[in-house]
Amino acid sequence: MKKTLLAVAALCAMTSGAAMAQQQDGKWQVRVRAVNLDSANKGAAADALKLTVNDKVIPEFDISYYFTPNFAAELILTYPQKHNVRAGGAKIGSLKHLPPTLLAQYHFTNFGAFKPYVGAGINYTRFSGVKDTAGIDWDVKRNSWGGALQVGFDYALDKNWSLNFDVKKVYIDTNVSVGGTNMGKFKVDPLLVGVGVGYRF
Repeated sequence: MKKTLLAVAALCAMTSGAAMAQQQDGKWQVRVRAVNLDSANKGAAADALKLTVNDKVIPEFDISYYFTPNFAAELILTYPQKHNVRAGGAKIGSLKHLPPTLLAQYHFTNFGAFKPYVGAGINYTRFSGVKDTAGIDWDVKRNSWGGALQVGFDYALDKNWSLNFDVKKVYIDTNVSVGGTNMGKFKVDPLLVGVGVGYRF
């Protein structure tokens, strides 16, 4: 009997938690994530020079606004990220890039505390801080526009807090030159996999 009562109490607690979780109806949500950036390292310049930039874990901050329970817009931000640049495995320098991304999202609302979403949008990347440490006079175009795709979910802990898992494919490219000669496009096109926490209000 005690076991039955405990089981019923646990079920009630879970149901109550799910009900509370479904009450996340604030218009604004902020999240912080730790994101693994995995670069594609493709394009004509990558093929010609065996060019790569290093993968790394970066911090990410985003702000979402919910127009309706299903439709939202998300602005994703970080600070300028520094990458080592290698040609044929040898380091030739470094650069920084700042990649704010704006996404339109659709949120599914019929799964209780589990709140999956999909998104699509646009990314603008500003390249800066190019350093040539190999003396070969290489450079990159300083900005890039490209698309972005997203899938992820929030798991509501209560009416405000949630856990988040998020995957994005962001299309970033730039033209690389060596000695003033254009070597073609270098496609960073990173896959971004992140985990974090969110607060909705």
